[in-house]
Amino acid sequence: MSEGSGTAVLAAVRALTPALRARAVEAEALRKVPEVSVKELAATGFFRLLQPKRFGGFAADPTVFYDAVREIAQACGSTGWVASVVGVHPWHVALYDRKAQAEVWGEHGERADTRICSSYAPTGRITAADGGFRVSGRWHFSSGCDHCAWALLGGVVTDAEGKPVDLRTFLIPRSEYGIDDVWDTTGLRGTGSNDIVVDDVFVPEHRALSFGPVTALDVPGHAVNPEPVYRLPYASLFTTAISTPITGIAQGAYDAHVTATRERFRVSYGQKVAEDPFAQVRIARAGGDIDAAWLLLRRNIADLYALAERGTELPMELRSRTRRDQVLATERCTAAVDLLMENAGGNAMRTGPHPVQRAWRDVHTGRGHAANDPERALALAGQIALGLETKDTML
Repeated sequence: MSEGSGTAVLAAVRALTPALRARAVEAEALRKVPEVSVKELAATGFFRLLQPKRFGGFAADPTVFYDAVREIAQACGSTGWVASVVGVHPWHVALYDRKAQAEVWGEHGERADTRICSSYAPTGRITAADGGFRVSGRWHFSSGCDHCAWALLGGVVTDAEGKPVDLRTFLIPRSEYGIDDVWDTTGLRGTGSNDIVVDDVFVPEHRALSFGPVTALDVPGHAVNPEPVYRLPYASLFTTAISTPITGIAQGAYDAHVTATRERFRVSYGQKVAEDPFAQVRIARAGGDIDAAWLLLRRNIADLYALAERGTELPMELRSRTRRDQVLATERCTAAVDLLMENAGGNAMRTGPHPVQRAWRDVHTGRGHAANDPERALALAGQIALGLETKDTML
């Protein structure tokens, strides 16, 4: 992807953010991103940023993708979340066998705007079959699934005795799964993170990618997609796709809060809130933590991509640092929004479209994602720093 095309997509996304912000309340009411917002984002080229050039995408520098996600999330947290997780899936499909990619996007990218959802937790039942696998079960929390035509579903493959022997991701078309509308939450209400239901579907071998080769950075898709972005670690790309919208949500809350606080008057103290030194300190702390979170996230992805461009091995220390800073970014941004809520006064807790309250609900809901478990990720980072051997698919 040329620098110019990346700049064009990012500029188009930024121009769209006022409309996305205006629809934030509608997204919560619908419990999914409005269809018009998805269509407008698709028209900017956003969903093709991490898609292979061979199949109509841009194979972009991933920092461009995350910059765009952050802009979207500042306008609407739910839209930013869906944009990030749906937008990163073309990168994963690019790791599959060429035949699987062609089934999704067309042999020459004639279906380049096809979108893919996911639910990676291995909750289904997988049975080996001649030439592939039979898949059944229910998968939860598939954000944006109503807007997608394929699904990536995680599953454990077992042997004849029922012993786990492999962890794979199964690529299944919309015609072969159902969607159960169960998403009704306090935060990230507009993400439409519903359940995917599969009833004894055959998935051929070429659409069942093992996590072993993915973690080892040695996958079939490398034979057809030479762009450096596909040499990055799955864990780094996907966990950053979870934390980046949270940094955007926090930044949007910060901007809205600072703007409102400049004019807000606190009757109980008889002063403008902007003149309260304690309010000033909370704002400063929140702003610093949000900045730190984003700068570290973006630095790590930029460092990984620079090595991939040079064809250099990606050191485990950098992969570990990326995972460490990813969970700390979520932690910092959640704490920052908590500070803003403390500063916002009782009116922020009223039922209604208060931007800081919505951000507060959204970041706490996003914090519950499995990728944002700080103790697990930080323990791994500590083990790497101490020179201990560790095996984990999320590094």
